[in-house]
Amino acid sequence: MSTDELLVTRREGVVEVVFNRPERRNAFTSAMYADMRALCDELAQTPEVRVLVLRGSGGKAFAAGNEISDFLDREVVAYEESIRELLVALFELPQVTIAAVEGACVGGGLAVATHCDLRIATPDAKFGYPIARTLGNALSASIVYRCASVFGESLTREMLLTSRLTTADRAHAVGAVMSVVEDLDAELTAVVDGLLAASGVTMRATKRQLAARAALLEAEPDFDAELLTEVYSGPDFAEGVRAFLAKERPAFGS
Repeated sequence: MSTDELLVTRREGVVEVVFNRPERRNAFTSAMYADMRALCDELAQTPEVRVLVLRGSGGKAFAAGNEISDFLDREVVAYEESIRELLVALFELPQVTIAAVEGACVGGGLAVATHCDLRIATPDAKFGYPIARTLGNALSASIVYRCASVFGESLTREMLLTSRLTTADRAHAVGAVMSVVEDLDAELTAVVDGLLAASGVTMRATKRQLAARAALLEAEPDFDAELLTEVYSGPDFAEGVRAFLAKERPAFGS
């Protein structure tokens, strides 16, 4: 599977996916999410693949959120649920997953990166969820909890409540990023070669154990669906989408 927006290359033991919308900073479309879900379903049944690498094209972004116009022609809470299901499928893959981050890794891009096993970044990488200043929406609780598991609760609160982006060095300092390097390709080659030489049994067993831990610590609360319905049907989200598409600053009233 390979489309213009999602470039998939394969070699022995490794699949690499490139998000290919550099003119939109690789913002995810609904079609891209659907293709990623199909790939995850395939990889779940393909044990000979050991490593999945995700990266963005253009050098300026891993992925800068979602394509906002996609929210206009669908039921938003159901769309968010489909994205959450993709993230679960990505997180539960038997392969070791790597997010190779250059530039912006925000919104949906950060959700995908935090559901990978490992993150490598260049010095210009920035991470965050600036939705309180842009769309006035909310994340699924499971996405918030996954971010808190990777970045820590304090930094997750900062990213979401202040809308500030986190630098690669700070992400590395809290353990969210395994390395910050100028030569991303060289570091990827070294990490992937090491993974291919390691025991697949050990890696799959470790991933199952950590997934079980995450399921206990990151379970969604009972009120989450009701909360998201309230947020997405409310005035702030409507204003956020209107302002984003008009390239204006939103005027939130609540």
